[in-house]
Amino acid sequence: MVSRRNKTIASLSLFLAVWAWNASAAAVKGETAGVDVGALSSPQIEEQLQNCSLVQALNAHKVASSPSGSSLTSKIFAFLFPGSPAVNALLATLYISGPPNFLLALCPPNIDPSSLSVMVAFAVGGLLGDTLFHLLPEIFLGEDEHDKVKFVMVEPNKNLLLGVAIMVGFVTFVAMDKSLRIATGGEGGHDHSHGHVHEKTEPIATTTGTELNGSKDSVRARKPAAKASTPSDTPREPEKEINPSVKLGGYLNLIADFTHNITDGLAMSSSFYASPTIGATTTVAVFFHEIPHEVGDFALLIQSGFSKRAAMGAQFVTALGALLGTCIGIAIQELGGNSASEGLEGPGLFGTSLRWGDMLLPFTAGTFLYVGTVAVIPELLETGPEKGKELRKTITQFAAMFTGAGIMLA
Repeated sequence: MVSRRNKTIASLSLFLAVWAWNASAAAVKGETAGVDVGALSSPQIEEQLQNCSLVQALNAHKVASSPSGSSLTSKIFAFLFPGSPAVNALLATLYISGPPNFLLALCPPNIDPSSLSVMVAFAVGGLLGDTLFHLLPEIFLGEDEHDKVKFVMVEPNKNLLLGVAIMVGFVTFVAMDKSLRIATGGEGGHDHSHGHVHEKTEPIATTTGTELNGSKDSVRARKPAAKASTPSDTPREPEKEINPSVKLGGYLNLIADFTHNITDGLAMSSSFYASPTIGATTTVAVFFHEIPHEVGDFALLIQSGFSKRAAMGAQFVTALGALLGTCIGIAIQELGGNSASEGLEGPGLFGTSLRWGDMLLPFTAGTFLYVGTVAVIPELLETGPEKGKELRKTITQFAAMFTGAGIMLA
């Protein structure tokens, strides 16, 4: 049986627990007295939570259990992106647009885009890795911080709006690709991997003299015709008639590439305003995607009748789309704000804490999902008749894809 002394101790412990609970509740009530809880922004709620003794104890435990250390990657990112989110976004745009375009000067005009399949697979791994490992967790949960624990507040319609923004980004690229295919008569869209580009050219036969009838006369005429060929005539041999639809496809591809680069700029601005780490990883993913992308576009323009210099100039003009997209994204973030911005009052979109700036990152994730899957995977699935060669090629592509994804985990 329980002794009277133990009963007394148990009752006293229960009384003290209830008293402590009421005291803490009264303290919290006193701190929030006269404050409209519904009007608090996400940063204000987070600040109130960080003042809680339990949260502070959790923060101390987190710091003690996982001591921080600056890795080589973080030092490199800090060196490349030393400024504010806007400055870092502009620097990232310069990084992803400049080097890939300068590399075109080293590309031969007759480069075969299908030879870039391994590079394309590497870029796919980087894009999907950045989307799945960084962008989507950041969109729905936020980024982890070393010195504090964070809490996610579930709001009605918030996740729904974020999902809608992802779908809008995906469907935007579907519509753009479909429009390009319709404009070119169904001969192909803006393929981000730029695998095999087929030209439909009509062969034009030319003769060096009058047409000869009869097999004997034809045989006799071959040698004089060959002798009549002089070095001054040789430059005319590569000239061939370009199908008008191929020319149109080249110009429409420039428009699509310009639009695509605008979304790259939006990705730079939205990711750096989310966090420096997200911005840096997104920059790396887009950079490795841009190399085969730019080379593929360059080859397509050459096949559309552009000279090498004209193709490089056109690619440089389309690269300005990334700068335009970055500036648009910065303007949206600065003027529209995001849920982490200070000084914003009133409810956000559809009664949630979301602002217009918060919708750019999920839009970017939607475009990356399209580019990394629908626009590129079909090219990687193309196989030839030689089974052994295709098997080795497939293993190499998968290794490149996993390497690209692994870099996003570093």
